[in-house]
Amino acid sequence: MMPSDKSVSAAPVFQFTNCWILRNHKLQREDLWVRQGQILNPEKLFFDEKRPADVQLDCKGSIVAPGFIDVQINGGFGVDFSVATDSVGAGISLVSQKILSHGVTSFCPTLVSSPSSVYHKVLPQINVKNGGLDGAGVLGVHLEGPFISKEKRGAHPEQCLRTFEKEAFQDLLATYGSLEGVCIVTLAPELKRSGEVIQELTKRGIRVSLGHSMANLSQAEEAVGQGATFITHLFNAMLPFHHRDPGIVGLLTSDQIPPTRQVFYGMISDGIHTNPAALRIAHRAHPKGLVLVTDAIAGMGLAPGRHTLGQQVVEMDGLNSYIAGTKILSGSTARMDACVRHFREATGCSAETALEAASLHPAQLLGIEGRKGTLDYDSDADFLLLDDSLNVRATYIAGQQVWRHNVFVL
Repeated sequence: MMPSDKSVSAAPVFQFTNCWILRNHKLQREDLWVRQGQILNPEKLFFDEKRPADVQLDCKGSIVAPGFIDVQINGGFGVDFSVATDSVGAGISLVSQKILSHGVTSFCPTLVSSPSSVYHKVLPQINVKNGGLDGAGVLGVHLEGPFISKEKRGAHPEQCLRTFEKEAFQDLLATYGSLEGVCIVTLAPELKRSGEVIQELTKRGIRVSLGHSMANLSQAEEAVGQGATFITHLFNAMLPFHHRDPGIVGLLTSDQIPPTRQVFYGMISDGIHTNPAALRIAHRAHPKGLVLVTDAIAGMGLAPGRHTLGQQVVEMDGLNSYIAGTKILSGSTARMDACVRHFREATGCSAETALEAASLHPAQLLGIEGRKGTLDYDSDADFLLLDDSLNVRATYIAGQQVWRHNVFVL
């Protein structure tokens, strides 16, 4: 039930002062006004209600930016989202609480290629929910595989991979069990009958991402024409760029993208998965489509050692994580705030650009930019206070402080 106008106007108004707000792609010296979990237009408040703020908070020169949104995270802190247990919800809750200190206010729990039985057990236990004191919000599940290329499977177990049979979309439904709460599906567009699957998923409002694929550029362009809008961890697990056929990477500068469609692409900016020069090339080619993702695994936040990624055993060695006994990279252990800082340093981009790659762009990808990923009036008051080096000082969800660095006092 929506609160009445009377109850809204009676709610306390918070005014965040002495800060630089990221709004309209620029850091601006303005105050941020919040009431009942939403960002207020102070002029409207003054002229319509003729009232000042109830509480003023001095941000001590902080940058105020939208909360980060991670659309590809496999787990963390010992939790692997692709393991079938009866306590999936508890694992999601633990990770959602811990990533508040990374500046993440919303995320998409990601499952790697798994047996059908795992999807049937895990997916019903993951619920879309708003964030709050108990952790970051869950926007929906990202299903990465199992309809991907054997040759470009990366850390995905070969025995779990599937192709589309005669009843392509029904095969997908049978594999996953349900698409309720699913917001992204990564697949390889060169698989036979993938076109009808992309169209069916898109019809249902699910974003289709191209990845773990041997697709050439024309196959990738055809997939975009059918509804695909995202590329999973650009450069990784796809054909390398070639000047005669740039493959999926070529979508960044393709002239065959329908004018009403924008292609976004995920980048793991951890200093390991993507060379800084490659990061710069992608960013300069298509800056508005870059979406920072962590691709974090269960080992994030833990000491080096052995962990899992779905059906695989992973060895963590410093910041590197490999399938045990190989040199195949298997996700990352990076925090989102560290990815934002590395991206800024590697590309020489502005603070605004780095922050929007982890907030506005993922929100646009998911079609939720009307309420997340910006500090526009009437949007959700999910925001961060950061220092000039983009270290997170405090995290807010729906206008409520949910995490604060212990040396920062507001």
